[in-house]
Amino acid sequence: MKLLVLEDDQIISEQIQTYFELNDHKVDVFYDGESLLQNAILESYDMFLFDINTPKKNGIDTLKAIRTEGINTPAMFLTAMSDIDFVKDGYSAGCNDYVRKPFNLDEVELRIIQLLHQNNQAIQIDDEYSFDTSKMELLYKNSIVELSTTQKDFIYLLIKNIGTIVPQNIIINYIWDEKDVCDNTLRTHIKKLRAKLKNNFIINIRNSGYKIEKYLK
Repeated sequence: MKLLVLEDDQIISEQIQTYFELNDHKVDVFYDGESLLQNAILESYDMFLFDINTPKKNGIDTLKAIRTEGINTPAMFLTAMSDIDFVKDGYSAGCNDYVRKPFNLDEVELRIIQLLHQNNQAIQIDDEYSFDTSKMELLYKNSIVELSTTQKDFIYLLIKNIGTIVPQNIIINYIWDEKDVCDNTLRTHIKKLRAKLKNNFIINIRNSGYKIEKYLK
């Protein structure tokens, strides 16, 4: 799981980052909304964790800007703003959960898992293939196809954005995070993945990226 955090309190942001990285998750932290919008590759995250009272652009306005771009990644506010008007504004901006400070990170993780499971389901790819996003399993006629973690992450990202071209830089950022990985490495992994598939449902859009088409029965 890859998390995008907006939190201007350095102690709290470090606590969040340390907790989730110790649980084998990837975490990127920004301290103000403008920097986040300018620099984060928004499509590459599984979850947004935002404070509200942040510099330059607050968390609510930041989330509104993200939703305007058509990005529906689940979002949770972690904030000291307890007034009901802020709660209403948070949900109006497009958040999926609202947690008041001080919070327990074990509880936050449970809430994240629940939110992600609500969005998870078996997605039909074609007449024979489907992908179970909750178990991260590719199924061929209901039988599991053995894939590497990298191959699963690649299909999952395309499924999350099904019907949409996912640029190569977003794929590389999602799978390998900050590591120095070239396009040839990505192509090699995709070639190995395609060798395991009886139907080639992964579409390469030249000089743009990759996508999986929506299944139309």
